[in-house]
Amino acid sequence: MTAKRPKVRVVLVDDHTLVREALSTLLCSCGWIEVVGQAGDSPRALSTLVSQKPDVLVLDYSIPGGGALPVIEQVVRSRSRTRIIVLTVHESIHYAVRVLEAGAHGYVIKSSAVEELLEAIRSVRRDEVYVTPQVSHKVIHSLRRPRRDRVGVEALSAREFELLRLLGSGMSLRQTSESLNISPSTASTYRTRLMSKLELSSTAELIRFAIENDVVG
Repeated sequence: MTAKRPKVRVVLVDDHTLVREALSTLLCSCGWIEVVGQAGDSPRALSTLVSQKPDVLVLDYSIPGGGALPVIEQVVRSRSRTRIIVLTVHESIHYAVRVLEAGAHGYVIKSSAVEELLEAIRSVRRDEVYVTPQVSHKVIHSLRRPRRDRVGVEALSAREFELLRLLGSGMSLRQTSESLNISPSTASTYRTRLMSKLELSSTAELIRFAIENDVVG
């Protein structure tokens, strides 16, 4: 008699409770997934990961407490075997490139059908990388380009990109430092670097650049 395969253990992280509950119901109904934990911000996500040790983490990009990138970086540093899928409303390839370079294993757009998320979970459990078909070709092309040849948004570090996104949405420097859980002086350093890389000279230029390059959203 064939032994029953254990269910894939999943933790869901999204700051909207209704989204988490609906997603949990949909995933559990497939029969081979068990949602073992939920969280609404970065600190709770990390504590839930430590306590539950899931196979897969489904993570919203813009969660409170610093966003998805610090969570991804912490999982990578801990050498955890948890596979990370970022589930987000952002269709810009800039977001996908950032999370994949940080160490995520999948990128799925929230407007996709739940079947696509299920396929992403299957893929990352096989140690594959899954990128939603809407952006996969452009993402692969961008990732193949050597870092020394990248310009504009692609030349920014993960932190610089996050600062550009938040400043571009109209946040003050202090607000962005609080959102990213960094000091105002560190945020100021990142701003100086990104404005130098992008050859911008004012906050107005920065906001316009972020909007024109599909960073704000």
